[in-house]
Amino acid sequence: MSSYVIGVDYGTLSGRAVVVRVGDGATMGEAVHEYAHGVVERTLPTSGARLPHDWALQVPSDYLDVLRIAVPEALAASGVPASSVVGIGTDFTASTPMPVKADGTPLCEVPGFADRPHAYVKLWKHHSAQSHADRINAVAAERGEPWLARYGGRISSEWEFAKGLQLLEEDPEAYAATDIWIEAADWIVWKLSGAYVRNACTAGYKAVYQDGRYPDKDYLAALNPEFTGFVEEKLAGPIGALGARAGGLTAEAAAWTGLPEGIAVCVGNVDAHVAAATAQATRPGRMVLIMGTSTCHIMNSDVLAEVPGMCGVVDGGIVAGLWGYEAGQSGVGDIFGWFVEHGVPASARDEAAERGLDLHDLLSERAAAQPVGGHGLIALDWQSGNRSVLVDHELSGVIVGLTLATRPEDIYRALLEATAFGTRTIIETFEASGVPVGDLIIAGGLAKNAFLMQIYADVTNRTLDVLASAQGSAVGSAIHAAVAAGAYEDVHAAADAMGGVQRAVYRPDPSRKAAYDELYAEYVTLHDYFGRGVNDVMHRLRAIQRRA
Repeated sequence: MSSYVIGVDYGTLSGRAVVVRVGDGATMGEAVHEYAHGVVERTLPTSGARLPHDWALQVPSDYLDVLRIAVPEALAASGVPASSVVGIGTDFTASTPMPVKADGTPLCEVPGFADRPHAYVKLWKHHSAQSHADRINAVAAERGEPWLARYGGRISSEWEFAKGLQLLEEDPEAYAATDIWIEAADWIVWKLSGAYVRNACTAGYKAVYQDGRYPDKDYLAALNPEFTGFVEEKLAGPIGALGARAGGLTAEAAAWTGLPEGIAVCVGNVDAHVAAATAQATRPGRMVLIMGTSTCHIMNSDVLAEVPGMCGVVDGGIVAGLWGYEAGQSGVGDIFGWFVEHGVPASARDEAAERGLDLHDLLSERAAAQPVGGHGLIALDWQSGNRSVLVDHELSGVIVGLTLATRPEDIYRALLEATAFGTRTIIETFEASGVPVGDLIIAGGLAKNAFLMQIYADVTNRTLDVLASAQGSAVGSAIHAAVAAGAYEDVHAAADAMGGVQRAVYRPDPSRKAAYDELYAEYVTLHDYFGRGVNDVMHRLRAIQRRA
């Protein structure tokens, strides 16, 4: 009888569960559950208190609802008997840390803390710790901390240390009440297995864990004397290898999910990184782009290099035995969604409704009819700041060339192109640093937009493969669960058997590539002008906004 595994992908707005056959990776059933509270960005759900600018929180009970609702629904849709399931794996957005008590209780559920914003999960796109990240970077550079180069020279405001320092300095009482500062990726594994294990991926990329250790006490004290014990008091814990078994499914979690008690629970992972297994990209040189609200660029290599602005290079950060690289763009699908929500006139909305089209499809159709450069625009893709290669979330978006003749599809196309230019910047930075990049593999929801994919092929001058599964991260978690359950020797073997891609779906067009080279040169000029200190107007505007 066939055996099966469950993969659960925790995204920004929802969690998805899939039931996957161990033998060949076929998805037998799936279900999605949207978080009841979504992303908490404006007001706290308990008190209605207004949140400051650039905050993005989540409510941890929403994550448990995914186990209670999506997993049983996926199992029912699959027709697979629960007794045939041998393991469950999970992945999460990152860095998405949360303060908890010693028994794993979220601080926001502790009496007296429900109305305190710092007691909640800080989602990956919580960017209000930028000033703390700036200090982390400045002090590390002054002291010559050796780990800084492993992160391209800059630690992000999205990561554990910046958010932890913000917690300490903005709500010392909540910081003192925090026993463990934990990634949601590891907290959900704790709830499933009863085992507190920190996964090697998140620890390496988001918590500055390099060569078997975190930053030392002297460095932490230089940031803030009260921060000296952060690692020892809040982070210390066992590090689990990716694909390893964290423990067995507890009786409580078995009741939530309808799965057999004691089956393998895999060590946690990051949503983007786990998709490398689905993409069969567990060997050097193939870059995977996980494209959704943001884009994460991940790649294995046998070369260790310092790549400016990368999100990190970690030994075994994606698969054991190779250096795993990560870079990223903080806003991609979010930028397109923002424009569709706020920049499309009623006439276009009416046409889309009459034709039964999604607004993105309508705008893509109109934009595709233009020649490259026909809109006369160039944009910077920084509406959510810049993750790579500038690592500055105080940066903001730009559109140059607007006239009274500019139409919505013109702006929409310029925004699509801007994100492709951002990816090209990342690729060129890797290659200039001695890390070769081959063809690209596309995963995530944006892969369904054929017009966008062709732009990426033309701008990067690379062939694009596309994941065979639309659920790259969830299936990747299932592949890791199969390893944790002992069905495969390692992630390479499991990925070879259970992953899959469609080869060379998009190829670059030489004439469009040449036209995009000219536009890209203008993008680089703007990129460096606003992003490398020539004109700091974006930072000044942020300062004015905060004062207001």
